[in-house]
Amino acid sequence: MRILVLPGDGIGPEIAAATLDVLRTVDARFGLGLDLVEDIVGHASLARYGSTVRAELLDRARRADGLVLGPTSTAEYKDPARGEINPSAFFRKGLDLYANIRPARTYDGMPAKHGAFDLVVVRENTEGFYADRNMEKGGGEILVTPDVAIAIRRVTRRCCARIARAAFELAMRRRKHVSIVHKANVLRIGDGMFLEECRTAAADFPGVAVDDFIVDAMTAHIVRAPQRFDVIVATNMFGDIVSDLTAELSGSIGLGGSLNAGDDYAMAQAAHGSAPDIAGQDRANPFSLVLSAALLLDWHGRRRREPRFMQAAQAIERGVAAAVASHQCTRDVGGTLGTHAAGAALAKRLAAD
Repeated sequence: MRILVLPGDGIGPEIAAATLDVLRTVDARFGLGLDLVEDIVGHASLARYGSTVRAELLDRARRADGLVLGPTSTAEYKDPARGEINPSAFFRKGLDLYANIRPARTYDGMPAKHGAFDLVVVRENTEGFYADRNMEKGGGEILVTPDVAIAIRRVTRRCCARIARAAFELAMRRRKHVSIVHKANVLRIGDGMFLEECRTAAADFPGVAVDDFIVDAMTAHIVRAPQRFDVIVATNMFGDIVSDLTAELSGSIGLGGSLNAGDDYAMAQAAHGSAPDIAGQDRANPFSLVLSAALLLDWHGRRRREPRFMQAAQAIERGVAAAVASHQCTRDVGGTLGTHAAGAALAKRLAAD
């Protein structure tokens, strides 16, 4: 398996280095045959090549079996014409990564204020209200006058259908329960189409229990009783909000893995940002990117029907859980270790497991 690794900005190089240590360890243990190829994006690429992401990286990603993207300082990229391009959006669009998979679970050793839970948010990733992904050319936000702004939302039947199917296929591997999140009581056409396609997909999975929730009510239900949920499927913006909420309920967004997946390609990406305020201080939690890399191994293993990749992913997930329970982790999740030491301790645990 060839993996293209792009560390990114801020804390990205630190957490990417820890993630590479973990990948090399499971490679040796499970005989994965990983070929880890590094390159640069973000400010380092802008300084060297005049662009935060080079066009040829898309071809390199297509030739690889997976991509690990560290966090980038996208808020600082103001002008694409000057080479300031969002690398995440670049790969998401270029590789058609339509499903954002965001697991959230509680861990022994971390307070579970709302009870123990284990769920996954499946978020549509290619359309919706977000201005960077709903137009072929140009953005989805328009300033009509200095005092009038309009936002355009794109919802297509094809994208609704494929994200719904992704959610139900995932539920079949879990506890066979899908919760649909929408606002069809107000957004009757767009969310009505999404709800309709989810129900159509449900007909092909009669063994999966299905319910649906208005998005604002859903946030209350998640806070009140997150353990009642298994797989949650939502349109882009609602899924974005719900996945951050569930990550925080688990104890920290630093424990939230994230995979952007399509039919042919997938990209592991930490659920958090580049945190420039702590960059270079050996304080960043590497586990979000580590868990994202585990999701990538699992995706590859299922696609290629190679169980050792799924076994490696499960070992990483168990290792992170054990590390948190024993406080062999960074300070933000109850430990005392720095970024490098937390990654090294996890790698050592995985080698000895």
